[in-house]
Amino acid sequence: MRYLLLLYEPERPADAEIPPEQLQQQMAAYAAFTAEVQGRGLLQAGEALEPASTATTVRVRDGKTITTDGPFAETKEILGGFYLLECRDLDEASELAARIPAATRGSIEIRPIWELPESYAAQGAAAGAAG
Repeated sequence: MRYLLLLYEPERPADAEIPPEQLQQQMAAYAAFTAEVQGRGLLQAGEALEPASTATTVRVRDGKTITTDGPFAETKEILGGFYLLECRDLDEASELAARIPAATRGSIEIRPIWELPESYAAQGAAAGAAG
């Protein structure tokens, strides 16, 4: 089963500098985790995200598109990245989530991927070709 592991951490102020040795340790920890899940054939995708200040939120209300700078909600922790992993079950996804460095400073949300039936995918492709 595929699981999306969403990495939430407190956002650092734009002017906050991370000491180089601390940044190097964090990057090494992420690289080690990524190499492990990749080596085990579990990694399907993963990315780090730019700061929440670069986000744009889109809403449609009464047929009008409204765009707003910034994330959708006020929060103390922001979405900083994700891993999409193929795990045997939620226990394996949870064990791996606990090893992601962001778990020590924030939280990891685990969301199972809703695997839509192939007939839905075919309908979507047909609708896209018609439009």
